[in-house]
Amino acid sequence: MSLTLDKTALFDVIEPVCKAHGLELVDVALVSEQGAVLRVLIDREGGAHVEKATGKLVPGSGVSLADCQSVSRDLSTVLDVHERLLPSSRYRLEVSSPGIDRPLVRPRDFERFAGVEVRVHTKLPLDDTGRRKVQGTLLKYEGEAVHVDDPPSKTTWVVPLDNVSKAHVVFRFQ
Repeated sequence: MSLTLDKTALFDVIEPVCKAHGLELVDVALVSEQGAVLRVLIDREGGAHVEKATGKLVPGSGVSLADCQSVSRDLSTVLDVHERLLPSSRYRLEVSSPGIDRPLVRPRDFERFAGVEVRVHTKLPLDDTGRRKVQGTLLKYEGEAVHVDDPPSKTTWVVPLDNVSKAHVVFRFQ
């Protein structure tokens, strides 16, 4: 269960801390798991990416436990100063890597992962059948919309970014 928060304001506060450590802020979410948990996902700057020559997903060097610890330590101090952005009740801070099914949150994420398989969930139905999920190759991000090729339905879906509720990379072991 996700709780309400001002993600833009939190990104503005958290991102400089991540950059100071040479890391990238991927996403932030406030969830309810036996109390409130502020989940912060970080990645190495220039981490996972699509290799131009082959079009394959390259995982990148990843984030170490030490990276998570140092960001968590510094972030705790910064969040104490900006306590108005968080719920008045207690919460736990959790800093981790995005994992192999990396979420796609911002336009630059969709641009960076063009050419790989993704799964996109929408807020509103995509068609008159009520379909709200599409999985396929992320073709591009253009005009404030995500373009996904869905071979089974022989359709290229154009999903406005403001209709995307959740999107992530689909990693296939080979």
